[in-house]
Amino acid sequence: MSTLRTPASTPRTTDPDWWRNAVVYQVYPRSFADADGDGLGDVAGITSRVPYLASLGVDAIWLSPFFPSPLADGGYDVADYRAVDPRLGTLDDFDALVRAAHEHDVRVIVDVVPNHTSSSHVWFQAALAAAPGSPERARYVFRDGAGPSGEQPPSDWVSNFGGSAWTRVPDGQWYLHLFAPEQPDLDWSNPSVRSDFEDTLRFWSDRGVDGFRVDVAHGLAKDLSTPYRPSNEHALPLDGSDPLYDRDEVHAIFESWRTVLDEYDPPRAAVAEAWAPAPRRVLYARPTELGQAFNFDLLEAPFDASAFRTVIDRNLAASRESGASSTWVLSNHDVVRHATRYGLPDGTDTDAWLMTDGTQPTLDRERGLRRARAATLLVLALPGSSYVYQGEELGLQEAAAIPHDLLQDPKWIRTGHTVKGRDGCRVPIPWTTSGPSFGFGAVAPHLPQPADFGASSVEAESGDESSTLSLYRAALAARRQLQRGELLEWIDAGDGVVAFARHDGWRSVTNFGTEPVALPAGSVVVSSGPLTDGALPGEATVWLA
Repeated sequence: MSTLRTPASTPRTTDPDWWRNAVVYQVYPRSFADADGDGLGDVAGITSRVPYLASLGVDAIWLSPFFPSPLADGGYDVADYRAVDPRLGTLDDFDALVRAAHEHDVRVIVDVVPNHTSSSHVWFQAALAAAPGSPERARYVFRDGAGPSGEQPPSDWVSNFGGSAWTRVPDGQWYLHLFAPEQPDLDWSNPSVRSDFEDTLRFWSDRGVDGFRVDVAHGLAKDLSTPYRPSNEHALPLDGSDPLYDRDEVHAIFESWRTVLDEYDPPRAAVAEAWAPAPRRVLYARPTELGQAFNFDLLEAPFDASAFRTVIDRNLAASRESGASSTWVLSNHDVVRHATRYGLPDGTDTDAWLMTDGTQPTLDRERGLRRARAATLLVLALPGSSYVYQGEELGLQEAAAIPHDLLQDPKWIRTGHTVKGRDGCRVPIPWTTSGPSFGFGAVAPHLPQPADFGASSVEAESGDESSTLSLYRAALAARRQLQRGELLEWIDAGDGVVAFARHDGWRSVTNFGTEPVALPAGSVVVSSGPLTDGALPGEATVWLA
């Protein structure tokens, strides 16, 4: 009879289903808090802010990669999966963070990046030193090139960051990288790759980690048979036939992962980053696999009642089918912050807005924040778990004016300096109203902050009952009392309004229009903006008991 593994640290509560309705706060470690004063956020800085996170009311923190990395892609190029980047701290620092979080009954989720390693990883360095056909190269996807002398890439596949997905090495072979050349793809048909990652899951679980976010979960299984078939990259809908993404074979990998995750009491949670349509995305969320999968549909939906209603209906139905719970996301480290997206003219392509051709449309910051607050309150009322990206509780806008010589995103390089990329949402967040980094640390940070960031700091917003921070705190406190189970019943409240009831009769009403609408009877629990004469203003949400 097997014995369940006991981690080094555990939260005070041990509900195995904690993740089903959790509010998870995403921390981008290098831009959260700098404890040692070098301009780069670190693990000790996160630990120092655990009381803030607990007071905010979140159930868990998700740490984007903090592993050793050359930072070709913001830490998603991992050089060592079982260590902490020395610039960010040590394993002892990490253990202290987990203990502090658990003492506040906050769980810890870490990113795992299985599709690719850093090109500086010892495996890839060994592969470069070894001969074609060697066991060292078999951990990655090395292939001979096309053309008479192998001078052409093996296929026309394109990297997600632009340019070819193949790079040639001095002996003439090519290796596959779906992202930057510094991120060579692993070959998941190799048993040694599979067993090593299972050991990595155990390594962090033994240290008390409560769950994992799985990067590019839909990319691990690839059809590398020849002749190579074209890929539609991330274009949807995927249907299982693409050679690189969302293939049926990937699910055997995550079934093995579930066996590892279930070695612990309670079982370790996991959530897949799987860019696939809802009917296929939920396959990753089956109880026999990861248990949850990110629903990114609202990242691409306009601020529109019909669009939100469609996304909610579709994803609740898919979650019921899989036995998982829904996940709701409005911002993260890869997209323009939703307070900015909603302030751009309707229909604006955010990638185009991030280009440097001088044709960017005007941003209405006040409207963007008003809509963001309304959308957030709606999402927090839905069944399932909500993921909050650091700084959105402050109503932060995209930092769009970063000087070109300070941009770090590989998209900037790979697109020939035409798309600024994701640095604007990764700028260090403000904690105080003044100082060289608005309380982030003692010196200027690794990415420059806007000059007006102090007005949106934790210090500035903490004493303001009308602030976005106060709204999040009130909403998360009320959510703990109101959020029960999966039941949702739609209420017909007219065109441009999304309204629904939850358990015990509490209701959420969102007015997507610009004119006020009459409110149904009930006492106000929390609202995204002021109510006037019993009416809900345009672009606002209210919860009613």
